[in-house]
Formats: sequence, structure tokens, C-alpha cells
Amino acid sequence: MGWRQAAAAALVLLAAAAPAASHATSLRYCDAQAKLSAAQQDRLLRVAAIIKQELDGTGASLALMSRSGLSLGWFGMRYSHAGVSLKASPASAWAVRQLYFACEEQAPRLFDQGLTAFLMGADDPSLGFISVLTLPHAAAEALEPVALDNTRALQLLGATYSANAYAFAARYQNCNQWLAELLASAWGALPHSEDVRSSAQGWLKANGYEAARFELPLRPLLWLTALSPWLQRDDHPDDPQGGAVFRVSMPASIESFVRS
Repeated sequence: MGWRQAAAAALVLLAAAAPAASHATSLRYCDAQAKLSAAQQDRLLRVAAIIKQELDGTGASLALMSRSGLSLGWFGMRYSHAGVSLKASPASAWAVRQLYFACEEQAPRLFDQGLTAFLMGADDPSLGFISVLTLPHAAAEALEPVALDNTRALQLLGATYSANAYAFAARYQNCNQWLAELLASAWGALPHSEDVRSSAQGWLKANGYEAARFELPLRPLLWLTALSPWLQRDDHPDDPQGGAVFRVSMPASIESFVRS
């Protein structure tokens, strides 16, 4: 990968991993998001209705849901953002509980977002992808009360956002890392404590969780981190080869772990 390609890829990683929401039903990026046409809105409403109908037909109480955002094709990834869709959500049936970076507050926040609004987060609404993963009964039964527990959900929310947060350090957190730690908290039956995030990461590591791997030459990375408050390096272990290797929670890594 050349310098220009690496820089473009890093920008894509940054943009795709740093969505923002002003409130639970209106998704936008910190930069202006493209307006949807009436036809695009109608299509997303119909897609959301189909997904809800299919989920109702499974008898499931929740599902892990991932969607495409900005293109991560440079890294061979289709999905950029994930959350847990809950039938018993207090917001609406099958609303998605997830972490977003709130632009107006300049801080990470949790949002319960209706399924249609969740789908609208794709950069290109005319060509979006969604992955819906239901769970075995025992796994779903353990996860649902934890996912609906506001105290536990907020306890797992990191104070400082980084789009490329290291999956095994509690200094920063990205959107998908919150979901990974929520799963660990539920399936590891972790006790309530101030260091629950570190405990969750320890459980993930002990149970074979492998974060997605992003490799970039150091020069473009240093340039980009100087420009952006959403990319950090100081939580990642040093790469002995002198480049930049990020191990970041992404939808694909979470789904792979769950399937295994």
C-alpha cells in the first residue's frame, strides 16, 4: 500500500468509526450528512419493516446488528458499526442500543435508536448492508437483562472516545468496543465494579477474542493523528517493525467471536 493509499485508508477508518448522534432518533456525522430523497427514505422504512418481521418470526428477544457506514474496502471490511437490537427496548421494538460520539457534546454517549434511523447511518443509502445475528437461547437470555440495564450499560461507557481504540486497554473506547465489553460483562457474569471495563477486556482475551487488525505506515498515521482528535496511538503497543498496527473492535471481529 502506497503512502497516498495508506492515508486514504486511515481517513476512511477514522470517518467510519466516528459517527455522531444528536439524539436517539436522528443520526448524523459531525460533518454534514447527505440528505435522503423521499424514495431512499421509503426504501429504508420498508427494509426496516422486513427486518422487524423476520426477527419477530424467529422468536428471538434480541440480535446483534451491524451496518455498513463509510467504505472500509481498503481493509476488506463491509461493516463499520454494531449494536444490540432489543425487542423489549423502551424506545421501540427492536431499537438498537449502541455507542455514538455525540458531536454537540464532544463526548461518547449511549443511544437507543429506532431501526430505520440506524439504517440511515450508511454513507451511501442507495447501497447499504446490514448483518443481523441472532443468538442461542442461553446466550440471549444472559445478555438481554444486562443490555437493558441502564446502570450496567453506562458503567461500561468509556469517558474518552477514540475511533481506533485498542481493544485491550481502558484508556479510550470506540463504538464497537462498548458492544464487545457488554457481551463480556453478560457472558462472564462480571460483578459491578469500577474496573468492569478492564475485567471485561480480560474476559474477552481469556476467551479467545481477536480484535480486527489494521496496519498503516507510520508517516501518514502521524500526519493524520495531528489533524484529528479521534485517532490515538498512545494506548496501542509499539510495533517492533516501526509501523502502526491497530487492534480494534469491529463488527466482523465481534461476529467471529460470537460465532465461535
